[in-house]
Amino acid sequence: MDPRVRALFDALADKPQAEREAALAHAAAEGCPAEIITEVRRLLQIKTAEAATVASPEIVPSSAAAYATDSMGDRVGGWIGPYKLLEPIGEGGFGVVWLAERREPMVQRVAIKIIKPGMDSKAVIARFEQERQALAVMDHPNVAKVLDGGVTPSGRPYFVMEHVKGEPITAVADNHRLTIQQRLELFIPVCDAVQHAHMKGIIHRDLKPSNILVTFLGDQAADGSSRGMLVKVIDFGVAKAISHTLTDKTIFTERGQIIGTPEYMSPEQAEMGAIDIDTRTDVYSLGVVLYELLCGALPFDSHSLRSAGYAEIQRIIREVDPPRPSTRLSTSDDATAAAIAKARHADREKIASELRRELEWIPLKALRKDRRERYATPRDLAEDVQRYLKGDPLDAGPESTAYRLRKILKRHRGPALAAAAVLVALLLGLGGTLWKADEAKREKDRANLEAARANAEATAAKEQSARADAKAAEADAERQKALESSKQIEYNSYVANIQMANAAMEMRLFDRVRQRLDACPDHLRGWEWRWLNATADRSLFKLEHPGSVRSAAY
Repeated sequence: MDPRVRALFDALADKPQAEREAALAHAAAEGCPAEIITEVRRLLQIKTAEAATVASPEIVPSSAAAYATDSMGDRVGGWIGPYKLLEPIGEGGFGVVWLAERREPMVQRVAIKIIKPGMDSKAVIARFEQERQALAVMDHPNVAKVLDGGVTPSGRPYFVMEHVKGEPITAVADNHRLTIQQRLELFIPVCDAVQHAHMKGIIHRDLKPSNILVTFLGDQAADGSSRGMLVKVIDFGVAKAISHTLTDKTIFTERGQIIGTPEYMSPEQAEMGAIDIDTRTDVYSLGVVLYELLCGALPFDSHSLRSAGYAEIQRIIREVDPPRPSTRLSTSDDATAAAIAKARHADREKIASELRRELEWIPLKALRKDRRERYATPRDLAEDVQRYLKGDPLDAGPESTAYRLRKILKRHRGPALAAAAVLVALLLGLGGTLWKADEAKREKDRANLEAARANAEATAAKEQSARADAKAAEADAERQKALESSKQIEYNSYVANIQMANAAMEMRLFDRVRQRLDACPDHLRGWEWRWLNATADRSLFKLEHPGSVRSAAY
């Protein structure tokens, strides 16, 4: 590893996301090479996302590099079947991923996931085999394929996957400065891949940028768009079967443990021992990824979230509403906001404005605490993104007043029930009073009925008189209409005479000019009439003579 990359990575590894971005922007301004900045950002994003598996109150970060000299024969240069181990490239909760290569009958680079030494309990082996079976039943261009599998000489299961040489989706979007539209286009196939897994009865349960890699097919498009980019969803290491048992050793998460990444974890997944998890937990995680793609930050700051206690992490995930993406961006410091805007080919206010109009409704709907109010499937989420891109109305919308009221009542059920009891008592008392008032009103109504009948006769007479007046008014209106029509005819005649007089003037037919002008009524003669009249006056002629004029007589 380049020493400069190592030094900058070590300096920023434990910093909050906002401070990381500010420091990277400062380093770039000081002349740090772009490739160094890109590599450090990639490593930081992987570190943040791959501190992924919470199997106890402690959150354990990845340490795949330390595994390169592990015992049991799995080391650089070692062999597993026909595959030569080249280097460790990742680590999950119970398995290490190696980059490997086979040479017979063809040269092929692959990724091999091997269960860790000391992790060969029945539960872990069951989960490991579950992942292998989950991947084996899927066939989608955006899901990493399983190529082979077996058991190492030391008795530890492994399986071979296609090697996805890519970067996390958020890193690619930032490094290639994709616009908001291009990010949305890149996000759609991610939803398609997860939808395919759901159709096969598989929930991922650990969707995050480091598990959504982007590779390039040939040269990138000249406009930097998502054309030429291929998304691959990887690591179904905590996947759960939703419709059938994948293997005879499949287990559920043990009570008292949660598996997943806190920043991307749904409220129902954060419950210890929760087994009522369905496909909408992946919709929530996709909403977090989309949130991050749009505004450059997570709904809950990673440093603050992970510095809280275990119970507090669960409470935040279950109860605290995330800020709107536009608010998250607007409240960022200037350096961070500038870096986020630059990575999206736009300025800060333009991005915030686009989010506020309606775009942020989409991730906010996916992030609803009540899963019944989220998108039902990843396909529904993708279709709403496509509607936005097309300018069509969205299924998502701002949280309604009714939605907010239900949340308040749910959080304050005791006081709400007491208030409801008081309200019922008040309504009963009010009902009795209103009944007595209604009886008195009926008596009064009967007395008023006779008076109303008398008034009705007088009203009828007035109506008859009004009808007569209306007919007279209608006759007056007809006369007025006839008068206006006559005036219009007279004016149209005047315009026609002026036009004919002007035409005669151009032909120097002065008698016709005079005839047309005299036909114009006096009260309509305007400046046009006066101009033609003056021009047609025979006493005002210009006399022309080819030679010198010595005298003139009149």
